[in-house]
Amino acid sequence: MDRRRVLVVTALLCSGAHHTFAQPAKTYRIGLLETSSANANRANLEALLRGLREAGYVEGKNLVIDYRSADGRSDRFPELAADLIRARPDVIVARGSVAILAAKKAGAIPIVMTSSADPVAAGLVANLAKPGGNVTGLSSFVSELHAKQLQVLKQLVPTITRFAVIFNMANPAVPTQRERINQAASALSMKPIFLDARDREGLRRALDTAVAAGVNALIDATPEVSTANRRMTIELAALHKLPVMTERRDYTEAGGLVSYGVHYADLYYRAATYVDKILKGAQPRDLPIEQPTKFELVINLMTAKSLGIKVPDDLLLRADAVIE
Repeated sequence: MDRRRVLVVTALLCSGAHHTFAQPAKTYRIGLLETSSANANRANLEALLRGLREAGYVEGKNLVIDYRSADGRSDRFPELAADLIRARPDVIVARGSVAILAAKKAGAIPIVMTSSADPVAAGLVANLAKPGGNVTGLSSFVSELHAKQLQVLKQLVPTITRFAVIFNMANPAVPTQRERINQAASALSMKPIFLDARDREGLRRALDTAVAAGVNALIDATPEVSTANRRMTIELAALHKLPVMTERRDYTEAGGLVSYGVHYADLYYRAATYVDKILKGAQPRDLPIEQPTKFELVINLMTAKSLGIKVPDDLLLRADAVIE
């Protein structure tokens, strides 16, 4: 500070004048731990950023985003989570029980879930009303949706008797999901086989096993893996004339047959509210887990036609989107 500036500041203080000197705005850092690249995850990422902008956080001004993607390899989550922790984020936003668990084990930084099939069963939180610990956010309610998915599949292809479900068996929520699927399948006189996929090669082996087993349909329940490898699954399913059900709209838009699940972009948008509350001092342990409020059924008529499937009119009327 030069002599002239010292004299000016001293004069102001001595005169008793009241002046506010601008302080630099705080810049917040948010780490994202994701299953796929930012480009593949664009719609969800844009929804999160929109919610943050509405709360006053603008990337490049008072917000820095550190994005880490496992690119379909769930075994990478621990190292990616540790890398994020080293960047010293104020909050970590993560999707899927495997990624969230990795972030939780990596450190005590607040974690906001954009989705988790069953956060209690996965051991991520104590309960939905009072999470405890450093994790809060939104549940994707997937475990409860499998029965509905099977009903839609059966309506599309009444001849289905045997189907495959591909899971990432490292996901601690899978046992609960398997139980729900077994119950729903029994009620529809269907029999499931469960397969494990934790990376691209594991997914390919699971698909080959499903085809060799002569299944009539497939449920892809591996967001940690298939989000980054959906093109391979769609092409192999088309080659073997295999109807595929998923929980994700983007999968059906890319050529899958049908999807039924939560509106993921809405979950990401709502996750911004949790981030805002935490940045303003709220503790994750005190913020209740919220359930999804928007669900969507999407049917790809082009894929249905290629599979020789006639989609019932009442199912078309119920669909939130029909791809022609």
